[in-house]
Amino acid sequence: MKVIVLASYTKSLLNFRVPLIHEMQARGCDVLAIGAESEAEWGSRFAANGIRYRSIPLKRNGLNPFEDLRAMKALKQLFLEEKPDKLFCSQAKAVVYGIPAARATGVSGVYALISGLGSIFHGSGLKNRLIQFILRQQYKFALAKADTVFFQNEDDRGIFLKGHIVPKEKTLLIHGSGVDIHRFAPTPFPETLTFIMVARILRDKGVSEYMEAARRLKSRYPQCRFLLVGPYDTNPSSLGPDDVMPYVNNGSIEYLGEMENVLAALADSSVFVLPSYHEGTPMSTLEAMACGRPIVTTDAPGCRETVRDNANGFLVPVKDIDNLALAMEKFIHDPSLCTTMGAESRKLAENVFASEHVNEAILSVMGI
Repeated sequence: MKVIVLASYTKSLLNFRVPLIHEMQARGCDVLAIGAESEAEWGSRFAANGIRYRSIPLKRNGLNPFEDLRAMKALKQLFLEEKPDKLFCSQAKAVVYGIPAARATGVSGVYALISGLGSIFHGSGLKNRLIQFILRQQYKFALAKADTVFFQNEDDRGIFLKGHIVPKEKTLLIHGSGVDIHRFAPTPFPETLTFIMVARILRDKGVSEYMEAARRLKSRYPQCRFLLVGPYDTNPSSLGPDDVMPYVNNGSIEYLGEMENVLAALADSSVFVLPSYHEGTPMSTLEAMACGRPIVTTDAPGCRETVRDNANGFLVPVKDIDNLALAMEKFIHDPSLCTTMGAESRKLAENVFASEHVNEAILSVMGI
């Protein structure tokens, strides 16, 4: 059986889908990963993981219909060349163009993962509403041709059901993308109480709220550290160096930039913070949980699924800097919470979010 795993953001394939692909391979499948970035840049990185990779011109951002039509044509050509039996796709453009291209070329099994709805579904303004309307129609057209649509949280599924984008009987709820609990394992806490946020530098991730909470707490507890890890991005809600560097320059945060391997940074942390406005199920949080770190995150779609409030961490309202700072401050007043809540995070990672559980749910539905 040949399976294509398609995403419009190549880095997500490498960061999130490798355990799923390896399990497909272990079950006898010939798997091809497809993303937007060049084979010259990314082919060797996938090959190092035992995965074949091809690229197509599919931009994850942008509204150019001619570029999207070119991507659709490239997808059809690739499917005709590769002749896959099944397609597994995630992210908006991969779903809305990948599924019709697969059906048009005779792919027998087509499966989509809605891994988060992004700023388009949660934003406001006339332009945003127009783009959202178009995207809803594209999703509806594409998902009508899918066999199963996987969702990572009930909020996102509810939006699709309420909008009549997909019928409920075609949907299945899974627990995120699955975290490798063997690679991400508990490590000792650092001597200095250290908070960390790992995310793309986006407004919707709550980066501004984290930096402001860090500024307030650093002024009162200068012994604490506040780390920020992640790349700048092309997303419409991106923040830039002009937004981040003032907090670096005044000593509030330590910005470590993008890291290929966040294990070292997680090992150097005590508490993981993600004040995001919305997620699918954030992999960065799951990795921190697997490392035995307590979580401070928002009571928002995808985020609330990762925290049992007052057990493995704290939930705070979206965009609420005061309550975010108060939740973080609890660990400063009582550092023993890191140990007790971190142990609960690890249990949740093992029992609910481990990649073995998530991959089995996906592959059983796919008939692999």
